[in-house]
Amino acid sequence: MINFFLFIQDFYMPSKIFLGAFFLLVLFFLVYYVFKLVEMVYVIYFRKPMYVHFYVAKKKLSSQDKQLLSEHFNFYRNLSPKQQLYFDHRVVSFIKDKDFIGRDHLDVTCEMKLLISAHAVILTFGFRDFFIGLIDKIFIYPDAFYSATYHAYHAGEINPMMRVLVISWSDFKHSLDVNDLNTNLGIYEFSQAIHLNCMKERDVSSTIFSDTFKELASMLTHNESLRQKLIQSHFFRGHASTTQFEFLAVILETFIKKPSEFRLEFPNVYAKTKQMLNFDYAGY
Repeated sequence: MINFFLFIQDFYMPSKIFLGAFFLLVLFFLVYYVFKLVEMVYVIYFRKPMYVHFYVAKKKLSSQDKQLLSEHFNFYRNLSPKQQLYFDHRVVSFIKDKDFIGRDHLDVTCEMKLLISAHAVILTFGFRDFFIGLIDKIFIYPDAFYSATYHAYHAGEINPMMRVLVISWSDFKHSLDVNDLNTNLGIYEFSQAIHLNCMKERDVSSTIFSDTFKELASMLTHNESLRQKLIQSHFFRGHASTTQFEFLAVILETFIKKPSEFRLEFPNVYAKTKQMLNFDYAGY
């Protein structure tokens, strides 16, 4: 290091600036790749990122918005004050990152943006990257909408080719307001979006999610009795999902809505789901 600074003293000032900048750039990449290597080893041993939350300047929600989150989400109420600040920052950032578009003459309100975004933030609260890059736009219909892809009326849908998530507001709100329902439309649809997104991304959280899902799928494949018990349980509402995305969406939906009951009935599946989401929060 000392020899380097003695070496550049022989250069003119512009050359010194260039060499100094080049040295800092090399140092930055060296530190970055060393960190990546260390984190890779950490993930192999602990199956979670070295850190999740780091923000230079946290964005804030209004007191009214915070109250709305508290009224609707047990998850938010159970967070520590510090964790709630992280959650608030992520909700504001997620809202700014997506285009919320009303369909069939629906006026999109701040409440709609807040409640829909909160579902995405809950599911990715253990992720470092929480934006779900697969989605650029969120279409909101007042009621169930006709899907040109499936030729049927749906309450929710994701179109990865168009980078769009579609939601029926009436169905979304009903699944949020009625606590004794097993279903939660927001969790269900965002679960599928996260699953698809993690398949194409290679950041640390996506890697943990995808690898753990493979472990879960393998566990259920080699234990048919457990798989059948899970499918036939009341969590799956009497029907077997037809795709891996729907199957996992129901598991994540159950994990978020009824963690205690799910942990009691399916402890091994619960443990894999918790690892998949890197969930280490009160109530889970």
